[in-house]
Amino acid sequence: MMLTDIVADSLTRIRNAQMAMLSYVEISFSTFLEEIMEVLKESGYISDYEVIGEVKKIIRINLKYHNGKSVISQIKRCSKPGKREYVQIKNLPKYFNGLGIYILSTPKGVMTDHKARHLNVGGELICCVF
Repeated sequence: MMLTDIVADSLTRIRNAQMAMLSYVEISFSTFLEEIMEVLKESGYISDYEVIGEVKKIIRINLKYHNGKSVISQIKRCSKPGKREYVQIKNLPKYFNGLGIYILSTPKGVMTDHKARHLNVGGELICCVF
């Protein structure tokens, strides 16, 4: 099956797996998705992830729950293939008053909005997580 937006597909798989209270979910592999998963892990939204396979790689994400509820309340794609959203860091508002995060793809790599503000760098707004 050919996917046009693997990021949106991956975020949907994570959202559906958490609604079904699954312990893990498997998504297609790409280095870009691996960078996004690293940001989610560093931010505490997933417990861990691992790359499985040699030829046909997949990413297995271990989901995180607290008191029987999903840690991720909302995860959605912001920039889409048909309509890219680029932001300057000075124009980026805080997501849920700083309780959530934006994930950006910048010239310095994939990072949260907090780190982008610290480095004073803008980029493409990939997704937002709360």
